[in-house]
Amino acid sequence: MTLSAYRQQLNEKAEYLQTLFSPLNIPELEIFESPEKHYRMRAEFRVWHEGEEMFYAMFERGKKAGGGALVRCDQFEPACAAINDLMPKLMAAADAVPVLKNRWFQVEFLATLSSEMLVTMIYHKKLDEAWRQEAEKLQNALGIAIIGRSKGQKIILKQDYVTETLEVGGKNFRYRQYEGGFTQPNAEICRKMLAWACSVAAPLNGDMLELYCGNGNFTLPLARCFDKVLATEVSKTSVQAALWNIEANGSDNVNIARLSAEEFTEAYGGVRTFRRLQEQGIVLADYRFSTIFVDPPRAGIDDETLKLVRQFDNVIYISCNPETLRSNLDVLSETHHIRRMALFDQFPFTHHIESGVWLEKKA
Repeated sequence: MTLSAYRQQLNEKAEYLQTLFSPLNIPELEIFESPEKHYRMRAEFRVWHEGEEMFYAMFERGKKAGGGALVRCDQFEPACAAINDLMPKLMAAADAVPVLKNRWFQVEFLATLSSEMLVTMIYHKKLDEAWRQEAEKLQNALGIAIIGRSKGQKIILKQDYVTETLEVGGKNFRYRQYEGGFTQPNAEICRKMLAWACSVAAPLNGDMLELYCGNGNFTLPLARCFDKVLATEVSKTSVQAALWNIEANGSDNVNIARLSAEEFTEAYGGVRTFRRLQEQGIVLADYRFSTIFVDPPRAGIDDETLKLVRQFDNVIYISCNPETLRSNLDVLSETHHIRRMALFDQFPFTHHIESGVWLEKKA
């Protein structure tokens, strides 16, 4: 039986991970597959003008943006059904109104599983009252929220966020996701990642420290597995979203510290004191951490933070870069056993791989 194109690419990713980590004696790889299409809750396109015609466009990877690399996108199969449904309606409506069409340069879509939609329309011109009036008509006609952007301008007509709901372990979690803030683009895989992390955390007990918490995506479901959670994040937009999400979900055992991972490492080691912790009433000595959860950027965990991570009995590590994960695990495997490892196909048909690892400290 011939493998589907999707199954073949997923198998290739699994084989790559197994080969990359084989010297570390990893357990059997748990594989979580994505829907083959309509899985992305975010999409962005250039708006291309040719004479009087206007259409969505992307450019071939590795080529300079321009007509020679142009790929017309009347529909976009990776994007969720709600985005694909809206694309022609938005284009036709804007095409009929000169003030909306003129110098419209780019568009960004942010959707939820319940089809809530935020659309950012980006222009190479100053947006005036005439644009606002027509954009409000468009917003109301399509049942969406619109933001207008141009150089030095951001016009929020209704709101600059959507509210996603994800079901994990029989409980619904609500997440406010802001325009321009980081969110997991593949909602179905995100749910599987959250469920996997909770299955790891369920028997661990104690308190949890989380670095790089973002908008609290993992924080909220994981908080149900621990007595107390202290999460750190440096982005003001993400902290704003996380605080709303904590309150909306009644997660009263969670505190957010607006510190980078490097700053927290200094605070935890007593190297520096931070007024931000004092102002928030956060006393590190009040925590009895059994577990650290990390979801770092592509560069992985820096050397000083790795020294902090090595102190914890349990490490749950979500990675978007297998190469930096391998480098970090070379260090962590000196003090910890790798108990579980997972592949989450967050970005089908690309080379990107999302991984999950649970490490337990050696006796």
